[in-house]
Amino acid sequence: MQGLVASTRPLAAQPRNVESTHGRRRQHASLCVRSRISVPALSPRQSKRADVAVSGLNNSGTGGSGSTAPAPRDNLRLALPSKGRMAEDTLALLKDCQLNVVKPNPRQYVAEILQMPNVEVWFQRATDVVRKLTYGDVDIGFVGHDMVAEIGDGNEELLIIHDQLGYGKCHLALGVPATGKFSAVNTVDDLKNMGWSAEKPLRVVTGYHNIARKYFERIGMPASHVELLSADGALEAAPAMGCADIILDLVSTGVTLRENNLKELEGGKIMSSEGVLVVNKTSLLNRPGMLELVHELIERLEAHLVAQGYYSVIANMSGDGAEDVAKRLIDAGLGGLSGPTVSAVYPGGQPGGLFAAVICVPKKELYDAVKKLRKLGGTGVLVQPMTYIFDEEPARWTKLTAELGIESKSKDFA
Repeated sequence: MQGLVASTRPLAAQPRNVESTHGRRRQHASLCVRSRISVPALSPRQSKRADVAVSGLNNSGTGGSGSTAPAPRDNLRLALPSKGRMAEDTLALLKDCQLNVVKPNPRQYVAEILQMPNVEVWFQRATDVVRKLTYGDVDIGFVGHDMVAEIGDGNEELLIIHDQLGYGKCHLALGVPATGKFSAVNTVDDLKNMGWSAEKPLRVVTGYHNIARKYFERIGMPASHVELLSADGALEAAPAMGCADIILDLVSTGVTLRENNLKELEGGKIMSSEGVLVVNKTSLLNRPGMLELVHELIERLEAHLVAQGYYSVIANMSGDGAEDVAKRLIDAGLGGLSGPTVSAVYPGGQPGGLFAAVICVPKKELYDAVKKLRKLGGTGVLVQPMTYIFDEEPARWTKLTAELGIESKSKDFA
C-alpha cells in the first residue's frame, strides 16, 4: 500500500543547511527539501521500531512501547520545553502552582523542583520531550498537543493526563495563497477540486508529516495526489518562492499568514493545540512514586486552573438570620459553588442583624452578580481573585484511575 509522496533524502546526501565553523547556516539550495520518493506506509509496529532504531536516544534501555518494566533509577524525571514561549509559560504555570524550578547553571539542561526532592527536571526541545517520553528516558513532561500528535503518532506509551493547561493555544491549519490560481479557493472542497494528479500533485510544505498524511487521507485526497515537503522554518515564504503550493502549519492569530499573502480555508482547521501534560504509561504503572507524583501534579494544576475562572465576592447584607440571607441569595442565582457562606457581623461588638455573605462567581458573570447583590441590599461588595480551589478528588485523576483500572482511593496520597 502506497503512502503519501514524501520529500525525504538519505541523511548523508543532504547538503542543505550545513553548519559553518561559526555556527551560521549556509543555504545551498531552495527553501524546501524535495524528492519525489514514494514511501510505503508502515504498520504501527514497524513505525515504532524504526523510530527507536533511528533515534539512538534510548539510553535507559526501555525500548519504547512494549516494555514491561521501566529501567531502574533512583529518581523520577520530568521533561520541560527548553526554549520559546512554551518554555516560559510552563515555568510560569508551575510557579503559580507553588512549584519552583531551580536551575543553578543556565548552561545545564538539568534542574530541580524544591518542593519535589525526588524529581529530576530535564530541559529538552519539544520534539525530544515526546521522543524521550516514548522511550521511557523521562517519565512525565509538559509539551504542546501538536507535538504529541506528530512525534508520538499514536504511540500507546504516551498518555495525556491533562489536556487543557491553558497556554500555548493555537491550531494546525492549511495556508493557501490569497492570489493567483488560488484566489477563488476558499474551502477545502475548492482545493480538492483543482485537478491535482500523480503527475501534478498538490505540494504541501510542513513540519507535520504524520498529521498531514492522516489529514489528507481523511478528506479523501488520493495519496499519489499529495507531495509533502520539508523546510527549516519560514514556511510562509515557500508558496511565494514557487517551491510549494500551500503550507500546513501552526496558526495563532493569523497575522503571519495574512502578512505573507496567505489565507486559511473554510474547513481547513486540522487540530487545536495547547500545552498538555503527558506521562509514560509504563513508568506510571510500574515506577515507584509515579502515581503519587501524578496525583500531586494533577491536583495542583486543577486547583489553580479552576480557580482562575472565579472571583470570591463578599458583601454585607441585612436579614432575619443567616438562613434568610442564604435563601435570598440562592433564589437570586447566587449560590456559588456549593452554596453561600453566611456569617454574622458584629458592628461595635454587638449583633445587629447584619451578615457577611461569601460566594464564588465566574469571572464572566462578575458584574451581573454585583448588580444582583445590590438589588438584594448588599453593600460594601469586595471582590478578590482566587488562587486555588481544591476539590475532594480532581476529576481528571478520577478519570485516569478509572481508565487504568486503579482504585483512586486505594492509596493515601495525602
